[in-house]
Amino acid sequence: MNAFLNYDLDGIGTLEDLQKVVMACNRCVLRQGCRGVVFGEGNPHSKLMFIGEAPGATEDQLGRPFVGRAGQLLTRIIKAMGYEREEEYITNINKCRPPQNRTPYPDEVAACYPYLQAQLRIIAPQVIVCLGAHASKALIDPDFRISKQRGQWYELEGIKLMPTYHPAALLRNPQLKRPVWDDMKQVMALLESL
Repeated sequence: MNAFLNYDLDGIGTLEDLQKVVMACNRCVLRQGCRGVVFGEGNPHSKLMFIGEAPGATEDQLGRPFVGRAGQLLTRIIKAMGYEREEEYITNINKCRPPQNRTPYPDEVAACYPYLQAQLRIIAPQVIVCLGAHASKALIDPDFRISKQRGQWYELEGIKLMPTYHPAALLRNPQLKRPVWDDMKQVMALLESL
């Protein structure tokens, strides 16, 4: 993602300070159409981070990531892994809701990606679960195919990445729950070995 815009965020050392910058952002049109910025939440020292696409309607309304139906399922997945949601860090590539929940456009991803890079630098997770194709494309490869490449380990600047289906996909197609659980078992095994 080196081609993405480079904001001078290196001097920001805390999530609180970064959140102030992000909350004031208007670098793309998404900020004009959403209710607010959904920065992310959880343990700022977590070894495990979950990253999705962008906030949905419920997330936009409440200002929190993954709190709608898909978020409730994610919370159950985290609990089944033996963790608590508050112990991990959850965010999205884009911090503002796209209209009608459409996929963010490349320039919108580019505008927000430096904030995610800063979150990664500050939190320094050891493992990231990429939730869905959009997060996987942004973090791994623009040509990433979730149906063919999920469940395999990738790496980003020393951080292990596990791409899997987005919880919303599981709500639409419950048959995807087994592959996601297989992916989460790999994540649990890696975390236990660290």
